[in-house]
Parts: sequence; C-alpha cells; structure tokens
Amino acid sequence: MLNMQSVIKVTNLTKQFKNLTAVNNLSFSVNRGDVYGFLGQNGAGKSTTIRMLLTLIAPSSGEIELFGMNLKQHRTDILRQVGAVVEKPDVYKYLSAYENVSLFAKLSGIKVTHQIIMDQLDMVGLASRAKDTVKTFSQGMKQRLGIGIALVHNPQLIILDEPTNGLDPQGIADIRNLILRLSREMGKTIVVSSHLLSEIEQVASRLLIIEKGKKLVEGNANELFDPAQTIVEIETLDNQFTITKLLESDWKSCLQPQRGNNILLKLHKEKIPELHRSLVLMDVQVISIQPRHSLEDYFLQITANSQHVQAFTN
Repeated sequence: MLNMQSVIKVTNLTKQFKNLTAVNNLSFSVNRGDVYGFLGQNGAGKSTTIRMLLTLIAPSSGEIELFGMNLKQHRTDILRQVGAVVEKPDVYKYLSAYENVSLFAKLSGIKVTHQIIMDQLDMVGLASRAKDTVKTFSQGMKQRLGIGIALVHNPQLIILDEPTNGLDPQGIADIRNLILRLSREMGKTIVVSSHLLSEIEQVASRLLIIEKGKKLVEGNANELFDPAQTIVEIETLDNQFTITKLLESDWKSCLQPQRGNNILLKLHKEKIPELHRSLVLMDVQVISIQPRHSLEDYFLQITANSQHVQAFTN
C-alpha cells in the first residue's frame, strides 16, 4: 500500500451549501513525496476541499481516495496515516509545549516516551522551550507546535491549511523551512494550501490553482514555469512610443496586456538580449528590462481578471 505512487486521488469532487457551490467538479492527484501547493484566493474552495479530505464535512458528490483506499469506506485506517493543521492549531495555552504534545498523544491513543516528545519538539524548533507555557509563545511558535502535535503519530501525509496566516516574516520563514525539512529529510508527502503565491513558489514541487471551486491548472512547478513562457517587464521613458514601435515590429505577437505603467512581453528567456538590441535600434530609451518568471506572473497568464492577483499578494 505504501509503495503506491498516488497518495491522494480526488475525482469530480463537488460540495454545495444551499445555493453556493464551494467546490465544483474538482479532480486532482497528489503523488508520494510531493510538496503539493494548493492555491486559490480566499473563498476559492481550498479549505472546503481540505475539510472533505479530513472527513470534517461530507462531499455532495465525487470520490476521494487516500493511499489507494476509498475515504468513506476506510476512514479510520486512512486518518491514522494523516496529520493536519487546519487554520490556527488548538493548543492549551496554560500548559507547556511538552505537556501539550503529551496530552494530545494520549487523547489520540498513542504511547509516547519522553524522548519521542522531545524529538517532536526538536523537529519543529521548540526543544529549548519545552517547559515554557504556550501563552508565552509567538503565533509562529504556536503554529510550529501545532505541526509538531500533528506529527506525533508519524503520519505519511501532512495537510496544512494556510499555515502562515497571520505570521510575521520570521514566522513565515520558519514554517517554510520546516516544510522543506519534512519533505527532504523525512520524506513526507505534504499538501499546503495558501493564497500567498510567493511562499508556495519556494516550497512546492507540484501545484494546483483553483478559482471559484474549479481547477484552473495542475502540474509540476518546473513545467508550469516554462522558460519559453517568460514574462519580460520593460520600463522606458516613453511607453506609448515604445508600444507603437513594438506593434510595428516582429515583437508584436509577444506583447501582453499592460500591468501598471510598464510594458509586458512573453517570450523565451534566451531572446531577451535580442529584444534589448531591437529596442536600441528603435531609439527606445530603456530604463530597465526585467524577466519576471514567478508564480504570480504565471497566475496572471491564466486568469484575465487582475483583481485576483491583488487578493493573492495583499
């Protein structure tokens, strides 16, 4: 069972709340060892999907398989292999970090030794604060403690729903590094939902982007960021003059809808020097030429409505 390639397989999943379709005929798969970035703006259906994966709510229709087993039929066996943190972790603030891990292990029917608890706290960077009460912790430390608790039974699959919400830059970096460690050093399969594109870009090996409960795109990160689809942002002293010149040239087909005050073209990154030479020959006064091959730029290519990008990047 554990040698199967697919850890999660979702087929035609739909969830309706009265007149609202929160998840709409969604299909995707997560492979063993993936750090799977589950992306969408707030309200896109990410948390609803995750709650269905964890059996917290029931689907209206569709199928969910985890570890090759039907979730509805094998719920108990499946959830023994899953650890999750949904939104902010529920921890007891007047107990110490050590006492929280010990208590949750007992509530889950797991026998743990002192060493196992300390190993869990060390893994999430809290061993030195084991005896301190959680009320003295920052939100980022509480988040890491929640992840440590979710891992106490050594699950194969870890699901994190918006794990960096409300964290400061250091807290976000700590969670990012923890995700990478769990993946690279411990071989865990991880699903991370977020609306922060820049964070997911730094950790994900595969991506799913959804909008209004529907899948926009799914695939390997390195395939989605094809160098032949590089967005180049140009700043000049006279953008209108530059656009006119580009429209009269062979670069016309590369022009993209303008974002802000700068000019965007889509081309293979190896053509950037040639573009620069062409602009000089056109007497364009160039201030900067900047390749922007990021997840945010990819998202701009697959959605026509710029308001979504604002929701992702605010």
